[in-house]
Amino acid sequence: MNYATIKYYDIANGPGVRTSVFVSGCRHHCPGCFNAVAWDFNYGQPFDKPTRNEVFASCQPDYIAGLSLLGGEPMEPENQRELLPFVRNFKALYPNKTVWCYSGYTWEQLTGKEPSLARCEATDELLSLLDVLVDGEFVQAKHDISLRFRGSSNQRLLDVKKTLAAGQPVWWEDEKVFATHTMEK
Repeated sequence: MNYATIKYYDIANGPGVRTSVFVSGCRHHCPGCFNAVAWDFNYGQPFDKPTRNEVFASCQPDYIAGLSLLGGEPMEPENQRELLPFVRNFKALYPNKTVWCYSGYTWEQLTGKEPSLARCEATDELLSLLDVLVDGEFVQAKHDISLRFRGSSNQRLLDVKKTLAAGQPVWWEDEKVFATHTMEK
């Protein structure tokens, strides 16, 4: 697996200060994608052991809230297979830090409730290790700059643990000060 970029001290892709890994490879090709260069699975650099260790080390300070996985598309099967042991190790090292994942695939596609090429042998365990899944393709017509942690209004911020327990999607609850922020009058 390749990665397009890694952002250390990122405050845009989840709450708090995070390390964000942007993987390479995406089959969605959403019009208006902010990171179209990462559609190519061969773009960027290999996500090798020294790079993974650098990401782990960057998350060590107490002020780092967690890890965010973006792309490209982290939930392409090729990327899931590489991310699963990485996220498993991250959770072992930092059990109190959160893992957010941004995917153009929906929860229903990833869990097999709807047909999808994204499902593979790694999907269920990888999902179980996530804290929040931001799901759904970016839709240019639903783009809204006032949305926190997502680009278009069709995308959901799902609390994965609560969703798994409920057997249906449960939205992640943002801090009250941000929860009502909207462009609507």
